[in-house]
Amino acid sequence: MSFKQFQFIAQINTNINNCGYEHPTPIQEKAIPEIMRGRDILGLAQTGTGKTAAFALPIIQQLLKTSRGNIRALILAPTRELAEQINTSFKELAADTGLQSIAVYGGVGKNPQLEAFKRGVDILVACPGRLLDHLNNHDLQLNTIETLVLDEADQMFDMGFFPDIRRILKHLPKKRQTLLFSATMPADIRKLAEETLTNPGEIRIKMEQPLDLITQALYPVSKRQKSALLLHILKENPTDGSTLIFTRTKYGAKNLAKKLIKAGFSASALQGNMSQNQRQNAINGFRDGKYTVLVATDIAARGIDISRVAQVVNFDLPSTAEAYTHRIGRTGRAQRSGHAVSFMCYDDQAMVKAIERLQGESIKRISIDGFAMEEANEQPPKQKKFQSNARRKSSKKSTSQPSGRRKKNPESNTSKSPHPKRSSNIFGLGQKTKKSSS
Repeated sequence: MSFKQFQFIAQINTNINNCGYEHPTPIQEKAIPEIMRGRDILGLAQTGTGKTAAFALPIIQQLLKTSRGNIRALILAPTRELAEQINTSFKELAADTGLQSIAVYGGVGKNPQLEAFKRGVDILVACPGRLLDHLNNHDLQLNTIETLVLDEADQMFDMGFFPDIRRILKHLPKKRQTLLFSATMPADIRKLAEETLTNPGEIRIKMEQPLDLITQALYPVSKRQKSALLLHILKENPTDGSTLIFTRTKYGAKNLAKKLIKAGFSASALQGNMSQNQRQNAINGFRDGKYTVLVATDIAARGIDISRVAQVVNFDLPSTAEAYTHRIGRTGRAQRSGHAVSFMCYDDQAMVKAIERLQGESIKRISIDGFAMEEANEQPPKQKKFQSNARRKSSKKSTSQPSGRRKKNPESNTSKSPHPKRSSNIFGLGQKTKKSSS
């Protein structure tokens, strides 16, 4: 199958060739014709399946038929990295067509964004937080939007962006084409689709497809030995390419990157506390080969599109089985084989079962001499000592209580919490969800 069957204009076909695309991926083959017909789309596909080009190409084709200078396509993305990646794809695929695109997100100055609005923008790729900020300040209008794309909808929900999305939708014309893409389809995402899409075409790309080229392995290990095991694996089993390591916390990413640098590796961290310039430098350095190891939090799980990632290491397993699939999907791209290594501690066994259940098969366990998973839940000795001291102090305080003073009953306080638990919903009308930085 060839891209020629979509009958794109000559310049788009030239840009497709310049990008090195030869044949459409399954999601491109299914989505492009439906989008070009003007139909709403509900797409279930993870990163690495060619999803961005699947909606970028038909959007560019349609925009070339109408007047320029107004924002006519809006793509909402959960992270700065993904917004930049999508914007880069639009610039490459729309080269020499006259269409202008911009990525808008927080963490950087507003003035360049404001200047771009004044010059005229056709395609706006934005993170919800900064876009809503511009809308509240009346910096731009979205009443000329023809196509809305909600990309990585499930991650935007996890990051607490749905209330902002609902506010943004109020600024858009009701008559528009809406494309919603998500790697998973929980009930909340399904409800959002019902609220925003009209008679959508539903496209599903099998979750296991990107995993065919990836070999997976689990290493049982105690928490205190994880850093040592990582160094052992990186030194004893070097890869022909770069290594992407995932940690659960920002501090963990920063600290582990320092350890790797001290051990002689060219490494960098990518986490939310870094400035946008620092984050972009880390990604560019990893993409260009300056850094052979990048330690990241899940902020990068869906925002890095680098074909030369040879190995993904789950230093900390994620909180969901789906997130595991997104993480290891950073390798095994562009028809290249990849390797996924995961450390399994005592507390991770339930998550491992969930991952294997999702994949429908077990993952190979590899044991290394000197490294082993403890058979009981690990608890730092200092923490045990602290708890013991706290109990002794509490006991001493209670026995030395002066006579005649009434002992306070901790259960006698009947005052209720000022924030009783409320049922939440996807639009944030109930319990609020903490928002991550965009």
